Amino acid sequence: MTEEHVDAVDGAAAEADGPDGSGAAPDGAGGRDGDADPARRRPERPGMAGLLETLSVKRNALVGVGVGVAFAVVVYLVRALELLGPAAGTREYPVLGADGYFFMLAVVLAAATTLFVAALLTVVAAVRAIRSSPE
Repeated sequence: MTEEHVDAVDGAAAEADGPDGSGAAPDGAGGRDGDADPARRRPERPGMAGLLETLSVKRNALVGVGVGVAFAVVVYLVRALELLGPAAGTREYPVLGADGYFFMLAVVLAAATTLFVAALLTVVAAVRAIRSSPE
């Protein structure tokens, strides 16, 4: 291609993109809604912080942590202190011993319960927000 041809192609592309080269058509010239800038057509949206506050995510996470830790402590104590009697079979726990393995299981149980409770409370808050929103 010659240099003149390249300049002509670049000029045509610039005209198709718009006067500022942004890809937007000039005002009133071929825009879908008649507006050149899509950002101007978009309504203002509330930020993510508003959504998190509406759904009470922070409170739900704190409640989830409380429930998860309490549940894990109860299960750990029942098993480690054998509050419901000794285990049916005997096992050997080579590296950490029985208490170490049950503690690790309690941590996993606490984390899983925390996530489950927080997600459940957030879904309930979302459903309530949707039902109470004006139509």
